[in-house]
Amino acid sequence: MLLVGYAVVLVLMVLLGANTNKFVLLNHTRTQLIMSFVSGIMLGIAVFHLLPHALYAAQGHVSVDFVALWLMCGLIVMFLLQRVFHFHQHDFDETPQHCTSTHSHGGAHDHGHEHSHNHDASHSPAELGGWGVFMGLALHSLLDGVALAASIQVDWLAAGHTGWTGLAGIGVFLAIFLHKPLDAMTIGMFMQRQGVRSTTRVLVLVAYGLLCPLAAGLILFGLPADITTPAFIVAALAFSAGIFLCIALSDLLPEIHFHTHDRGKMTLILLLGILLSFALKSIESIHERSPQLGATRDVLVEPEHHH
Repeated sequence: MLLVGYAVVLVLMVLLGANTNKFVLLNHTRTQLIMSFVSGIMLGIAVFHLLPHALYAAQGHVSVDFVALWLMCGLIVMFLLQRVFHFHQHDFDETPQHCTSTHSHGGAHDHGHEHSHNHDASHSPAELGGWGVFMGLALHSLLDGVALAASIQVDWLAAGHTGWTGLAGIGVFLAIFLHKPLDAMTIGMFMQRQGVRSTTRVLVLVAYGLLCPLAAGLILFGLPADITTPAFIVAALAFSAGIFLCIALSDLLPEIHFHTHDRGKMTLILLLGILLSFALKSIESIHERSPQLGATRDVLVEPEHHH
């Protein structure tokens, strides 16, 4: 089953990400390059995959304005989540056991930023602790599940009963896959600082890795057929595109636009991520013809039997 495979891979990536500093020294420069690549992937997936999926699926069912509305809703929801939980903390000091927490991707380094990053201490992510960070990223992961389910569903419909659907939703999954290790490092770091036992940390990280595929499975197989209408699918795709855009731009803009060092390398890595996401279009049948979304539950789930 496709989602089982995705779940196994995500859990492994989460556990690997949480233990990355045991094997690789993630200094500031390396972290920024990784973030630039992931931002490029997520930006490309939003523009080349999720948004076109939504527009194709909308044909004959809902208006382009409907797509635009849900795109904006996704962007605003993710923006508000980031404002409340401050959970994207991916920058590390030169020593692996320390992580900066003065702002979302900067911290103790002199980045040459030309704007102020002074924040009220009451809003510091360190105040939330590991559990608060986990809550924010858990909500984020559930929304990733919505994106994955919508992408898989549309790929199934586009392929029909005869097409190969072995890589359904692969573009969205790749973006989630690449982003999970960074989030896992954040969760693991804060929980370790709070003195949470290693066994508990592992269980929490496994649960975090499973949230996305579980949410996708609930949407694909657990919701009543009258809920998963064409309008629902379009809204989910557009909403997810807004989420991915917000994540990409919130990671991208503060890091590339305001950095005075490594700007060339970071821009190149960003473009490579965008090119990779564009190249993934070649294995998606939805870009060849528009899916028929006057679908019943049987049509939505039957392609799964091919896995």
